[in-house]
Amino acid sequence: MLTPFHLAVPVRDLGEARRFYGELLGCPEGRSSDTWVDFDLYGHQFVCHLDPSLGESRQDVHRNPVDGQGVPVPHFGVVLEMVDWEALVDRLTATGIRFDIEPQVRFAGQPGEQATMFFRDPSGNAIEFKAFRDIAGQLFAR
Repeated sequence: MLTPFHLAVPVRDLGEARRFYGELLGCPEGRSSDTWVDFDLYGHQFVCHLDPSLGESRQDVHRNPVDGQGVPVPHFGVVLEMVDWEALVDRLTATGIRFDIEPQVRFAGQPGEQATMFFRDPSGNAIEFKAFRDIAGQLFAR
């Protein structure tokens, strides 16, 4: 079993964060206060900290080229089982979410072949969800 990570990100509005992470992504809520809220992000402790100075959504992040795509930096995310990734794609697509990088297979036929997608939360935090057909054999493949 992997040890859960802890990640804290800034958000401009906790209500938006609750709707996005709690309702849209289905992350159960944990502890909270008037300035932060914990979520269970697939078994990991994910915390949204209120930063009202963020204003409008941040879209102007650095991008690095990866397999022909401009990957936003920084970003975070979770590696899912393929069936869970596909279900998340369906759920997000049905809501009309705007993808930074559309759901696709990256590194097709190569070591590390993976399904991936990038999108942003309402505060502009870039998120990647990915999946491998064989996580154990492909996650760190060279």
